[in-house]
Amino acid sequence: MTCRIVILDGATLNPGDNPWTAIEQLGDVTLHAASEPAEIVDRLTDADVAITNKVRLTAEIIEQLPNLKFIAVSATGHDCVDSADAAKRGIPVANVPTYGTPSVAQFTFALLLELCHRVALHDEAVHAGEWHNCGSFSFWKTPQIELQDLTLGIIGFGRIGQQVARIGSAFGMQILAGSRHRENAPDDFEFEWATVDDIAARADVISLHCSLNENSTGMINADFLSRMKPSAFLLNTSRGPLIDEAALANALNAGQLTGAAVDVASVEPIADDNPLLSACNCLITPHMAWSSLAARRRMMQVTADNIRNFLSGSLVNVVNHDLSQD
Repeated sequence: MTCRIVILDGATLNPGDNPWTAIEQLGDVTLHAASEPAEIVDRLTDADVAITNKVRLTAEIIEQLPNLKFIAVSATGHDCVDSADAAKRGIPVANVPTYGTPSVAQFTFALLLELCHRVALHDEAVHAGEWHNCGSFSFWKTPQIELQDLTLGIIGFGRIGQQVARIGSAFGMQILAGSRHRENAPDDFEFEWATVDDIAARADVISLHCSLNENSTGMINADFLSRMKPSAFLLNTSRGPLIDEAALANALNAGQLTGAAVDVASVEPIADDNPLLSACNCLITPHMAWSSLAARRRMMQVTADNIRNFLSGSLVNVVNHDLSQD
């Protein structure tokens, strides 16, 4: 019997440059560029496999889909699916854990280097005639910050956090690593384990790379920010709700830290009343760190591999194995 595969929000993974060929080879594919909540049950009624990137599959939705046998999340974060309810119904949920490491780590430093040098601002100034009119061979509108010998504190020391550490080490930065899990520590660069409190107090740059859960939600709050160096930068390419955005806006406006750069927001797309939009020295990009073509190609291939393994009876990257044993 042909496997019926329904893609709920395909435009995210393939806006036109990343064909679905690998998945089309696995069954009868129905592609939807996007799906509204009211459309989900109808679209999945006859599906054996659902593919979602951000479309939410709640317990209420899953219980209306007796034919559904497998959920493929085309992302690393899988909080869009009620994995516990899926497990109770014998539906494995698989994610793509490793596709974005190089792209997200690289983008993290793109944000940091922009904070250090404000390249775009100076390019605009030159094009506006300021260099021609200044009377000097050189000028700068913001302090230029060298990374060598600064301390980089990384909260969340998984694949992405470790790759950020490698890049930071190459710049000559001292690395503080904060993680609940300290097994399988990398040995190809020097770093120091540190508590979150130590990182807040000691780091010149703090970069967030931890998962979102009940313990990490709002972890960057007024108290944490008050302990940061006034000269420090905060970066977030992980999850928006890790930060109390009102507290960060207040801290930036009060000069409690020098700048921040975030690629994520608590509500996405960003709400027009998000306090970071009007905060001082805050760079905001639209959740794009993951989105290089190379990363999306890896995501496509691993999603296909997850489905292929499911069809052959050999599950990989399943996030609700433990729940299915309850």
